[in-house]
Amino acid sequence: MKTDLHSRLMAEAIEVCKRGIAAGQPPFGAVIATRDGEVVFTSHNRVRQSVDPSAHAEISAIRGACEKLRTIDLSGHVMATTCEPCPMCASAIHWAKLDTVIYGAGIEDARVAGFNELILSVRELYGSGGRGVQVVEGVLRDECRELFQRWADGPNPTPY
Repeated sequence: MKTDLHSRLMAEAIEVCKRGIAAGQPPFGAVIATRDGEVVFTSHNRVRQSVDPSAHAEISAIRGACEKLRTIDLSGHVMATTCEPCPMCASAIHWAKLDTVIYGAGIEDARVAGFNELILSVRELYGSGGRGVQVVEGVLRDECRELFQRWADGPNPTPY
């Protein structure tokens, strides 16, 4: 069930993503917040900036939140991300014990935009895990899908 909090967090993830695109990074943004919406950490994709193929927005946000909170257990926190997490990011969300992942565009949208995505849905992946991460999909989906076009029109529209 989508809520105003989900939309507010996604709007913030969209703004983070826009900053990343302006900096020449791929079009993905993520926000980690407490269940009641207090933002802990935000990040955009940093793959090119850090020359690290694992520096997706979700991974970067998890690393930053864990460092800031001095813990590897993010129970009690949610993540809003502009696109459905890839299997690597979905696994990191699971291992960090985030309660909920909220996403806008689907993994298929990323593939259509030229990204070499493994087409394995986050729901499918979490269905095989022992711990349930709540999934809220399609929050501000149109706005998140528009980020791919903004990126395509930007300074470095080369997918990886």
